Amino acid sequence: MKKLVKTLTALALGASLGLTSLAQAAEVQNRIIRFGYGLNEDSNQGRAVNYFAEELKRLSDGKLKVKGFAGASLGSDMQMQNALIGGAQEMMVGSTATLVGIVKDFAVWDLPFLFNNEQEADQVLDGPFGQALLAKLDEQGLVGLVYWENGFRNLTNSKRPVEKLEDLHGIKLRVMQNPVFLDLFNRMGANAVPMSFSELFTALETKTVDGQENPVTTIQSSKFYEVQQYLSLTRHVYSPWIMLASKSWWDKLSADEQQLIQQAALAARDYERQDSRAQSLAAMDFLKAQGMQINEVSPAELERMRAQAKATIEAQAQEIGPELVAELFAAIDSARH
Repeated sequence: MKKLVKTLTALALGASLGLTSLAQAAEVQNRIIRFGYGLNEDSNQGRAVNYFAEELKRLSDGKLKVKGFAGASLGSDMQMQNALIGGAQEMMVGSTATLVGIVKDFAVWDLPFLFNNEQEADQVLDGPFGQALLAKLDEQGLVGLVYWENGFRNLTNSKRPVEKLEDLHGIKLRVMQNPVFLDLFNRMGANAVPMSFSELFTALETKTVDGQENPVTTIQSSKFYEVQQYLSLTRHVYSPWIMLASKSWWDKLSADEQQLIQQAALAARDYERQDSRAQSLAAMDFLKAQGMQINEVSPAELERMRAQAKATIEAQAQEIGPELVAELFAAIDSARH
């Protein structure tokens, strides 16, 4: 009887171990993850995607392999976003602006002159307010993982330095396909032209548009200095990027796979922000060396621009929702105190 009990126990234990090893083997499968992004591989986006790929490879013992597709080779942000929703692509990082069409609340990140510095932005994006917005993407076929930093946006153009509000008048300025930017720059006297990022360099080169607005790292990595002479430091909008996954693909992953991707995403977020801030300083020196004429905008003129922006904020608050905008400003106030 004792022998029989021992034998049965051993068999049960063996079966249990066998099941455990099978379960463990199934928890993380070999997968290729197509990850698209708009900028060149030699950009803060590209470096962070590569960092994410290496970190996920390390965490998953080489099973979860990320293949990056740079330079909008899988399409514009909008096209990639739709590919994720349809399950034709696994991951991307891109502008929050293109999400406004499916979750209008994301328009809050495009409101002008919100943050005084990057640290305020981090606290609001990573805190309850920013995370609640990410959660709203689930119903739209997307998973919002983390926010990266695009950074404070500044103006470039081929006509003249923008030292005062009137210098913007008549400039054909490319803006994102987003009502907040259209309203803001039209109110400030520019002729705002909505256009996808992938078309922008050619449009600047052919003078279809006179100028654009982006963080200095993007101005450098996209070589806008080749077709733009003037850079004016307005810091008018702080733009985050957002790392997204396809919901239909995400739901097929095991809990362990999801956890590893989330862990690698957080590490890549921290890496990207640190890299972005270091590169912003280096980009300024680089752009000067390439012959760009860089000017600060005086505090008095920035106040005039902010005064113009108030009408945009008020108009957009009605569109987005006054309560949500009030929650945002409460979150910003909390980050400052």
